[in-house]
Amino acid sequence: MFEIAQRNGVTLRFDSAPAVRQAYQFSDLQSFLDIYYEGMGVLLHEQDFYDMTWAYLEKAHTQNVRHTEIFFDPQAHTVRGVAFETVIQGIHRASQDAHQQFKLSSKLIMCFLRHLSAAASETLEQALPFKEWIIGVGLDSSEQGHPPDKFTAVFDKAREAGFLTVAHAGEKGPPD
Repeated sequence: MFEIAQRNGVTLRFDSAPAVRQAYQFSDLQSFLDIYYEGMGVLLHEQDFYDMTWAYLEKAHTQNVRHTEIFFDPQAHTVRGVAFETVIQGIHRASQDAHQQFKLSSKLIMCFLRHLSAAASETLEQALPFKEWIIGVGLDSSEQGHPPDKFTAVFDKAREAGFLTVAHAGEKGPPD
């Protein structure tokens, strides 16, 4: 996070990795999400998404992981003006390199952010040209005030397009 922030001229409120680790002593989902989204703010360019994904896959390889299913949140970036293509191309390129170098396979699961339900259909449309790279769609982010039934139509469209669906949906369950 610090390396990418410096490269991109992004100022963080944390001055060190231990300070970030300390902040991750969160008390609820929203506290976690606040830190999570702040960390995401450093990701601006395809190389940033590559570097982040590569670091994860490299660590997974050292732990003898043979297959990963990576959840990613393109809306967290597109709302900041980062193109969908920038996000997925960096992640995909790192996944391809890890497959070549480590024989580590990866599948991508694109998540819709619950608090951005109005933009979910647009995000699904942006994903269609990259359908061969994305195995499924899911939900994540803040649950309070954002029930999964807001996503029923977009999940139906995703299934029609051939995506698998998965959701961490809290107490009320996934969309029908």
